[in-house]
Amino acid sequence: MDRKKALASFKNYVAAYDYNNKGVSLKIAHTYRVAEIADSIACSVAGAEADLAWLLGLLHDIGRFEQIIRYGTFKDAFSVDHAELGADILFCDGLIKNFPVFDHQKELIETAIRLHNKLTVPNELDKETKMYSNILRDADKADIFRVLTEPPYDERKTENLTIRNEIMQCVFEHRCVPRIAVQVNELELLASQCCMAFELTYTKTYEIVYKQGYLKKLLDAPELAIIKSEIKKAWETKNFIFPV
Repeated sequence: MDRKKALASFKNYVAAYDYNNKGVSLKIAHTYRVAEIADSIACSVAGAEADLAWLLGLLHDIGRFEQIIRYGTFKDAFSVDHAELGADILFCDGLIKNFPVFDHQKELIETAIRLHNKLTVPNELDKETKMYSNILRDADKADIFRVLTEPPYDERKTENLTIRNEIMQCVFEHRCVPRIAVQVNELELLASQCCMAFELTYTKTYEIVYKQGYLKKLLDAPELAIIKSEIKKAWETKNFIFPV
């Protein structure tokens, strides 16, 4: 796969958006990091092609740019499902033709992009599609922990807030928080985002998150002490070292 061509096509697409818009620049940086993390994870997974994983990272948030322009927010609940929008732009509007992909890869790519922000990956997926979907989801989660430690997300105010029982139930069950459990305050939102650490798939992802240290930084907030303890338990059950 010609990565230079893929990167040039991506840059050409985002050139239509205002780089001075903080949301746009944030998502461009996020995209590049997810692509590189997906590459690293794929190199550790038997049968995975690093080039395809990297391309999935490059394309996964293509819908974010239209989302921020149209709606002024990255919150899907108040705008549009950005994964579905991105897949539509690529495969319904035809943007995918600008990227160096084979016809037999298109269905897998579309599926992985549509699924990257969903709660779970359907069991009925074929083995290859499921593998790449999980690689992309892991890579996205790993970099989201970084994003949450940087502006503007690091300016959140979580003191003196509480987390509802329905979200804490997910914590004690060591699973991600479903979108329908709408977060009503900044602490609930942060708690839900940290819960992504319960459902990482690949050993390499745990190693990356551990070395990054961003998850540890997020969980050092006193109000997340219980969540930190439960994530630590979950990681140790899977024989992974939690970044204490």
